[in-house]
Amino acid sequence: MAEQQKNPTENLAEKEPTPRELYAKLRTRLQKETAFSEEEIAEIDKAYALAEKMHSAQLRYSGQPYIIHPLAVANILVDLGMDAPSIEAALLHDTVEDTDVTLEDLKTQFGDEVAELVDGVTKLGKVPLATKEEFQAENIRKMLLAMYKDIRVIIIKLADRLHNMRTLDYMAPQKRRDIALETLEIYAPIAHRLGIRPAKEELEDLAIRFLDPIAYADIEKHLDELRRERLGFLEETKEKVRERISSVVHDPTIEGRVKSVHGIYRKMYMQNKNFDQIYDIFAIRIIVDTVIDCYNCLGVIHDMFRPMPGRFKDYIANPKPNMYQSLHTTVLGKDGVPFEVQIRTWEMHRTAEYGIAAHWKYKLGIKGGKTSLDQRLAWIRQMLDDQKESGDVQEIVRAIKSDLVPEDVFVFTPRGDVITLPSGATAIDFAYAIHTAVGNKMVGAKVDGRIVPIDYQVKTGEIVEILTSSQPGKGPSRDWLNIVKTSSARNKIRSWFKNEKRDENIAEGKAEIEREFRRNFIRLNDEDYQKFVQHLAARQRFDNLDDFYAAIGFGGISVQRMLPYIKEEYNKNYRPHEETLEETPAVREPKRSSKDGVTVEGVDNVLIKFSRCCNPLPGDDIIGFITRGHGISVHKRDCPNVPRDIASSSEPERWVKVTWNTDVKKEFQASLQITALSRIGLMADISMQLANMRVNINEITSRDAKDGRSTIYMTVTVSNVEHLKNVIARIEKVDGVLSVER
Repeated sequence: MAEQQKNPTENLAEKEPTPRELYAKLRTRLQKETAFSEEEIAEIDKAYALAEKMHSAQLRYSGQPYIIHPLAVANILVDLGMDAPSIEAALLHDTVEDTDVTLEDLKTQFGDEVAELVDGVTKLGKVPLATKEEFQAENIRKMLLAMYKDIRVIIIKLADRLHNMRTLDYMAPQKRRDIALETLEIYAPIAHRLGIRPAKEELEDLAIRFLDPIAYADIEKHLDELRRERLGFLEETKEKVRERISSVVHDPTIEGRVKSVHGIYRKMYMQNKNFDQIYDIFAIRIIVDTVIDCYNCLGVIHDMFRPMPGRFKDYIANPKPNMYQSLHTTVLGKDGVPFEVQIRTWEMHRTAEYGIAAHWKYKLGIKGGKTSLDQRLAWIRQMLDDQKESGDVQEIVRAIKSDLVPEDVFVFTPRGDVITLPSGATAIDFAYAIHTAVGNKMVGAKVDGRIVPIDYQVKTGEIVEILTSSQPGKGPSRDWLNIVKTSSARNKIRSWFKNEKRDENIAEGKAEIEREFRRNFIRLNDEDYQKFVQHLAARQRFDNLDDFYAAIGFGGISVQRMLPYIKEEYNKNYRPHEETLEETPAVREPKRSSKDGVTVEGVDNVLIKFSRCCNPLPGDDIIGFITRGHGISVHKRDCPNVPRDIASSSEPERWVKVTWNTDVKKEFQASLQITALSRIGLMADISMQLANMRVNINEITSRDAKDGRSTIYMTVTVSNVEHLKNVIARIEKVDGVLSVER
């Protein structure tokens, strides 16, 4: 008789240690590797007992008991050298979110400190947010607020995410990709900025494994082959370096380092390099006691090997924003094989490995290092302030994606001060990084003494001088919002428009709303329009419409991002009932074409006239009206002169179905109404844009209003609706144009 097959979960349980055995190992580590008192370990015992009890009925996707996850998070925190309250919070971090335990229960049993740490890690409850993106942004905002108050929150959260990524195989494929992408874009950059290198690199590598498994496998294959080739070379080189350096410094530590998969991936797939063109895959790391020893070792290395030009970086003199310090140089070894050498002190090494967590691991002291800690966390407060200023909660997510990137550039002011910016930052970003007033008054820039465009992307080592204007009222251009790289610069530009141009912002906001409504065929009467926009304002937490319009005008709120909700709300509550043409009593006959570009159902060789009231264009939804003695007049379906309910109109038999004949190439005239701020050269700029598009202007008139705005009426020749949309989009880019209506 065949042996009965066992349940896979039973096999798993037989092979793996039980949760209590795992906790016993953790407890042993706490006693041997930490300086925790017996009272602290007793509190950790109590936290584990509660977590085990509350999670006892829960399983992970892998089939393991859920308590395995909090235990793994606690072990990661022990590796980072975190304190006892952090270990307690790690064991309890899912109890409030996934069980019946409340924050009040935790405060009663473990005190306010542990309860606040758990609350900071816990995701938001059921809140009325429309989109997944808003929910993600609110969660990150809550986490940043908590971590600014207590940095241990994000260290626990990073450990939580790290273990989740290690066990991501058991999730559904799309869920895996979503979590991996969030990890790569949000959590890895935060780990980088906090200087926790091992967590950052492992999070990135695991994310690439799920996002691009083919590339990940390819890089791992190359690395395995290279390890076999270079292992002997690396060991031989380390011994040679040790022998030479020992004569200069006392007892140096020399070790090897392999570049992370994600680091190689970025260079191969984002910088379009071959594997052989990456010179820092293997590196030798030299750790010494003093800064003087670092530079002495650098001299020895450059004497032993030929340095590669442009491959030396001094992060000791110019630390990275996460306080990383080290000397990096790439040299050519035996047989012309390039490799990187990193030189640092032990204190620099601790900061490089543990970042902000070094305050706990090496007892640097939260109190003693408070000023330094505050400086290192200033970027969190800046992000929160920027988001508060912009009013858009998703600004935090965009800031993390754009600002907290591993590749930084170090740029100098004419006085020699170093400004650190993300890769791709422009001269405008540099100006605002110096001071808000410098950015607002900027009119140009010089790089190494030569004039460059204001959208020039600055590079490491360049000396940048910002040219400013003393002219009163000088300020940034709205176009800069699309040029700058950093969220800080973007929000300072928005703040200027918010404070200095309120009336203009309100007008721009109104025009933007109306423009998007027209583009998306949202048609409302005056009463419903007012009601609908007030509803949108209330949803964005604005008490009055002017503040809402102003926020749109200065860029604090994007109507584009609101569009999914706007369309959903309009279709559900405001969209009018429309009769279809099939309900009209017109007689069905074969379609016959007209040389005028319109096909009329049931009528041949008839005079076609395009109505002046709505000027229909190919691409518009149209209908025909049989006139007396003047053929068929073609209208847009949404023309005010077309009855909404044709079947109930006075003469339904005179309305006929017409369609555009795409075979006929014909030009049409379209009338536009342009509202813009009055200025010299406005008409010339608009005409120039149309001339560049080879669009003929048939007629043009204008009039000025008392509020400093001009209204321009223009008739242009276009071929269809899409062509007209392109024309409108081009005119809207002209400086000062508030709206373009057909």
